Amino acid sequence: MADIEKKGNGFVMIQDGQEVGKVTYMPNEEGVLMIDHTFVAESMRGQKAGERLVERVVELARDTGAKIDPVCPFANALFQRKPEYADVLADQ
Repeated sequence: MADIEKKGNGFVMIQDGQEVGKVTYMPNEEGVLMIDHTFVAESMRGQKAGERLVERVVELARDTGAKIDPVCPFANALFQRKPEYADVLADQ
């Protein structure tokens, strides 16, 4: 199982000392976290690695009271499939 660590404005997934996934966000002027990029190495695809990374941003938003604008196509699709993320979804 890969570990996920906070790094700057995002989270990275580390397995065997290698970065195998990453999600980044940028807070806008209203404090909304815009998820702008999600990447998962080929070796991690099909293992819900991207979902785990986005989930960490959702947890961060819940902990800090922030909202999320999922600009990244992967994150946007995930938010559409997961109604449980509605509490942190920024008004569109």
